[in-house]
Amino acid sequence: MFGKKKEEDSMSYGIIGLGRFGTALATTLAQAGKEIMVLDRDEEKVKQMRPLTEHAYVVRNLQKETLQETGIQNCDQVIVCVGTQVDVSILTTLNVINLGVPHVISKATSSEQGQILEKIGAEVVYPERDMAIRLAKRLISKRVFNLFELDDKTDISELPVGGTLVGKTVEGSQIRKEYGINIIAIGHNKAITTDIQPDYVLSQGDTLVVIGNRDNIKRLGDDMVE
Repeated sequence: MFGKKKEEDSMSYGIIGLGRFGTALATTLAQAGKEIMVLDRDEEKVKQMRPLTEHAYVVRNLQKETLQETGIQNCDQVIVCVGTQVDVSILTTLNVINLGVPHVISKATSSEQGQILEKIGAEVVYPERDMAIRLAKRLISKRVFNLFELDDKTDISELPVGGTLVGKTVEGSQIRKEYGINIIAIGHNKAITTDIQPDYVLSQGDTLVVIGNRDNIKRLGDDMVE
């Protein structure tokens, strides 16, 4: 059974439903070293996940009592991936919320289903496999807030200044040279400027808005962790 997690880096994730979306999400999180729990009624699907987690359970139903027995209420975040069965999706999401899970994300296949899920308190996604991978990366990378996806590889993102960049000028930070990304705005003391001067000194608490390759942006965010 999972214990309660408080630090972001050690958060635990529960995945209910091992279809294409749930399997891709669980695999991506597990490969990133995250603690996961997976539930499905298909024994073969659960068996395939056991090399990735010891918390892989076959469940015959998704009633509140059954979910509680697995200990999924101890996860920090739970993703309900049974969107094709609308009634099961809604009831399962409600059960997980009622068990007290702090953050519940639920897959939806229609706007009507999504509206109901939002009304009962879930965050809603409308994904296919690639969306599952992007969601996993967003859950993992807490330092980077994605503002806009320009294409499959290029993002406009916001990230806080930290680590070795504190005290360096924009020019001295070598962000463009080292990461191949460009600063398009800087936030400082609730003010935002788009007139980026090379001699501007980066401070703790500043926020960079950057554009560039998604992986390079994540690398910059990771490098600024103190």
